Amino acid sequence: MTKNWALVIGINQYEFLQPLKYAKQDAQLMQNFFCNEIGFEQVCMFCDDSPKGFEASTHPSQNNLLQFLQDFFEQPCLEPGDNFWFFFSGHGIVHANQDYIMPCNGNPHDVENTAISVFYLTERLRGCGAGNIILIFDACRDQNKTFGEKFGRQTQQLVHQNGFISIFSCSSDEYSYEIDALQQGVFTYALQEGLDHQGQCATLDRLNQYLRFRVPQLVHQYKHAPQTPHIVVEPKAKSHLILLPKHATLDDISQLKISAFQAEADKNLELAEQLWMQANIMAFTPDIDAIAAMQRIASLRAEFLYSQTNIVLPASSLEKNGRLSLPLQTLEVTSTNNYQNEVNKTTENFFKRNNIAAFNSDFKNDKSNNIHNIKEQDINLYSALEINYQRLKDLLAAGKWKQADRETLTLLLKAAGREKEGWLNIQSINQLPCIDLCTIDQLWLKYSNERFGLSVQKGIWESVGAQGDNDYEIWCKFCDHVGWRVNNNWLFYSDLTFTSDAPKGHFPAAGVIHLLTQWRGWAVGSFSCVVGFSALASKMEICDL
Repeated sequence: MTKNWALVIGINQYEFLQPLKYAKQDAQLMQNFFCNEIGFEQVCMFCDDSPKGFEASTHPSQNNLLQFLQDFFEQPCLEPGDNFWFFFSGHGIVHANQDYIMPCNGNPHDVENTAISVFYLTERLRGCGAGNIILIFDACRDQNKTFGEKFGRQTQQLVHQNGFISIFSCSSDEYSYEIDALQQGVFTYALQEGLDHQGQCATLDRLNQYLRFRVPQLVHQYKHAPQTPHIVVEPKAKSHLILLPKHATLDDISQLKISAFQAEADKNLELAEQLWMQANIMAFTPDIDAIAAMQRIASLRAEFLYSQTNIVLPASSLEKNGRLSLPLQTLEVTSTNNYQNEVNKTTENFFKRNNIAAFNSDFKNDKSNNIHNIKEQDINLYSALEINYQRLKDLLAAGKWKQADRETLTLLLKAAGREKEGWLNIQSINQLPCIDLCTIDQLWLKYSNERFGLSVQKGIWESVGAQGDNDYEIWCKFCDHVGWRVNNNWLFYSDLTFTSDAPKGHFPAAGVIHLLTQWRGWAVGSFSCVVGFSALASKMEICDL
């Protein structure tokens, strides 16, 4: 499994710079979030409250931080498939065209001797051995621009050169705000939302979308000037890297495999192997595509090695296509064909047990036949979990649209095993049985004369330009089409049109409100609904709805 380690720094009290209000609080909240919500294996913390004067002190002075960076990263401690996160909340300064983070004793008039250059920081972090280094900077704190150019431009260049991932709290010509009403910096507040169940951002691409939506929304709400976070990813294929597996949608996994194929085609074998390894982990059981790809990569590397050493390989080691037939040691396989058969059987059992119709043609055909039967005999209420759909059928037949809509939510929660929580997370959406989704959809289609239903909504979703992960603009277009938004205003649930002449795709609606968040009135205008509906649409695609 992928390991996640982190170094977190938050500084309020500076000797030579204006104090900050919530940088320490932001760091402490991130440490708690990393440890308790995401389950990081190790988080190192430096903040104002750390004790002074002890061996290996974590008080955020320059000497302590430099000593830590020197000692901790002396030897690699992580593997290429792991992640190392660096979070800094404090002052950042540009000196001689170089970016510096300022420790508590950093002096703006003696930057080179008292601050820590981002160049040195990245050089040390590279030593941890992790394949992914994620740098998070909330460092643009000098609102009056006393010290000239703003922090960030040089760091972006370093990110491109080193293949790092960097998340900035704002553009280099903007200011990063602290909000008294939130008791936090606005960026960290939104960052936690995005990584938590509010946004459930499994990938960098989705996290970037969330931050670029949520932070401007918050600063506008609290009447501040614009602040626009952004993420720099190098290489670009890493934007589909799944950092938080529990939030990954089926489309996330599909995009990850596409990126892995592309990296392999581009001869970036290190990146391709990293992406394929993660795709294999995400499958929970050996993934046939990933296994085959890693064998190809191992063969290519072996070919290159032998070509460099001028060793002539025996003919028995070559396949007919000229590629090496070398099994992966880590997989402990001696026969590719035997292992392939074993994987097929294991994968089939797994997907049947979890009602997932992906990566297995035989099971997909079985599922398609069942759905065909439902379409031909829609009076039969099929369920993979023995759920009773009679009440939903009766309510729809009687034209009781509001009651039917609420019943649909009840049934979805039951199918997902989320009745106690009262809302659907991405994991539960991924595991919804296709047969049950199809039964719900067919009932809505039949009794609305094909005006309402999950498949109707999916068709509209695709018609407005949705492709996998989507931004807030696409969501607004979709909601305009189905009548959940009128004249740029989001409707309350009680204001929906509970009649048969409601806009096409108007229902079911209650389930969408409960995607990724608890009930708080009509919340379909929130960004979490974009992510949740995108996950549901990905599931419907797998189910051929």
